[in-house]
Amino acid sequence: MDEKVGVTTRSAGQPLGVGQPQTEDVGLVGLADFMVQRAAGVLGVPSDFVARLSVPDREVTVHVPVRMDNGRWRVFKGYRVQHCNARGPYKGGIRYHPEVGIEEVRGLAALMTWKCAVVDVPFGGAKGGVEVDATELSQGELERLTRGYTLLMLPNWGPQTDIPAPDVNTNEQIMAWIMDTASSALGRPVPAIVTGKPVAVGGTVGRREATGRGVAIVTMRMLERLGWRPSSTRLAVQGFGNVGRWAARILADAGLKVEAISDISGAVYRPGGLDLDDVERHLRESGGLLATYRAPGIQHLTNAELLALDVDVLIPAAIENQITSRNASQVRARMIVEGANGPTTSGAHRVLLERGVTVVPDILANAGGVVVSYFEWVQNLRGEVWGVGQVNERLEQIMARAMDDVCHTAEQYGIDLRLAAFVLALHRVVESLERRRAPVEAMA
Repeated sequence: MDEKVGVTTRSAGQPLGVGQPQTEDVGLVGLADFMVQRAAGVLGVPSDFVARLSVPDREVTVHVPVRMDNGRWRVFKGYRVQHCNARGPYKGGIRYHPEVGIEEVRGLAALMTWKCAVVDVPFGGAKGGVEVDATELSQGELERLTRGYTLLMLPNWGPQTDIPAPDVNTNEQIMAWIMDTASSALGRPVPAIVTGKPVAVGGTVGRREATGRGVAIVTMRMLERLGWRPSSTRLAVQGFGNVGRWAARILADAGLKVEAISDISGAVYRPGGLDLDDVERHLRESGGLLATYRAPGIQHLTNAELLALDVDVLIPAAIENQITSRNASQVRARMIVEGANGPTTSGAHRVLLERGVTVVPDILANAGGVVVSYFEWVQNLRGEVWGVGQVNERLEQIMARAMDDVCHTAEQYGIDLRLAAFVLALHRVVESLERRRAPVEAMA
């Protein structure tokens, strides 16, 4: 961030929340909007730039007619919001959820712009969604919905335009249907039009575990910067789904003591560390939940109690708004690494900063998924296939560099890591906008 194009900088002053009126429990999108405003103040970004970035480039609403298995028709509302492509094609997931709405999708699209910028991959931000309870649809109905949504969105999608990916309640199979529909409509294979596909149809190895691996990488990087020994570091992970499971396994292999994990049924805790192989064996064999796991020394806790455990590192990797102004004072971990999107509210963030807790923000910590999506896109465009070692090595390089960049920015301005991540992301987006629109005489 040494070379700045048309961006003046100044000292940031106090970090978010300290001496500020932002004390309410604003969630994911609201907190991000507030952080962008604060980052603009740190960088001295003109208000017209902030206004330009506060609205998306394009919003598309479609109505998808689907013939149901009973022969009747239903019409589903779908959205795609393209926020900013200053740094590259739009990139972002598609979620299927009955409460999806344009305002939510709009906010999440902007978040993707900042997430891609903070890890410095050449994408802009987008998000999509369909108002549907996917659990109520048969496999055939889900396929027909996906193909119909794809055809209506296809004029706005493309390998150099907008590249969707999985999100809430969508998966590899749905991405394969999107690719197949687009390829059939265009009359040629277009694997790079979507990422998160099965490996058999152009997906990449390492994508499934990428987000959790990215969380583990930034955790290890922070331990190194803080001078903490992995073998002496105690860890709790809220959420033992795809992100939490992989983060826990990789960090345990690195020597950390994973003392607690949880799922929707509750948490299991054992001082000194859990036997994760035994836990996973139980989950496979029983098809059950952590609440039914039994082993010597195991204590069963609620998810709320897990958040308050006396550990060194806490990874909230479940859902939004888990740490709020009401329970932040009970958190005893010295470092929080946000594996989920928006697990910490604005009010909680203020409390944690005042208590000296290090918080590695979600737009950095869980960006491993979009990084490996970028790798998949590159492989598709080049007609290459990378091995898992190459994918993981490059992921570590990018995530470690992003962690270092955010820490450097925090040190440069005397700010916390969340604000630093937004400062870094905003700087990169503004620099791209200004470079692209610089007058001819400035280029001489």
